[in-house]
Amino acid sequence: MKFAYYPGCSLEGSSLEFNESVLAVAKTLGIELVELPDWNCCGASSAHHVDKFLSIALPARNMAIAGELGLDMAVACAACFSREKHARHELRADPELKSRVEEIIGKKLNLDHQVRHMLDVVVRELGIERVREKVARPLKGLKVACYYGCYLVRPPAVMEFDDPENPRIMDDLMRALGADVRDWSSKIDCCGGSLVLYRIDIAEKLVGGIVKDARESGADAIVCACPLCQSNLDIRQRPGEGEERMPVFFFTELMGLAMGLPDVRSWLKKHITSPLKYLESVGLVS
Repeated sequence: MKFAYYPGCSLEGSSLEFNESVLAVAKTLGIELVELPDWNCCGASSAHHVDKFLSIALPARNMAIAGELGLDMAVACAACFSREKHARHELRADPELKSRVEEIIGKKLNLDHQVRHMLDVVVRELGIERVREKVARPLKGLKVACYYGCYLVRPPAVMEFDDPENPRIMDDLMRALGADVRDWSSKIDCCGGSLVLYRIDIAEKLVGGIVKDARESGADAIVCACPLCQSNLDIRQRPGEGEERMPVFFFTELMGLAMGLPDVRSWLKKHITSPLKYLESVGLVS
């Protein structure tokens, strides 16, 4: 099983632990990820607000490189996944736009190749049973709320990912790892994303509502699939009196923990809110 892997800017910078855990988990599961040579920023999260053509051309160039490799593209960042899917949708619907983009980027676009999120690759392409076979330490006692956010599911006609109102793919994966997955109503709510650049007050309010709902569901931690969401939820939460900060995991970190991979601690130490104390309390790390 082989994919052209697009890490994107965040996974090679502020969310390095996501990239490291994606690569380690993929290797363990036998998924070959070939990093796109000379990839470029996809434009998230500002290009589509500034220049519509640029917002298509930037992700299109990455798709063209994947096409040259003859592979479907695998993307870990939900924001990057969104931009690549939007561009592919627009280009398939508009042959004239496709020709203009090809001229600008100097590459041909083969839009028969798919853009897949790593959650989709693991759960639907590889399969839950293959994941279960690799579980060495079930995540027993870990109470999590799976957070999908805006990018993965909306708009559904473009993203083609999961139920846009009640996605289950991450829930199913966490249950396969042995976690106690809680039902809650904020799994697709916006966390404020790029609002942290100019309206921190709004972002903090949105994050506060999400974390509050996760607590009320009985969860002790949140698991997500987006570096922007993880960073926002991790940094912008404001616990009430007597409350601990809630850990926010990447789904691949918990996969690595359940599989007994050796570098889990180094990934988790990169978080603003260290999850190690919580994991020690439920006996998952020592």
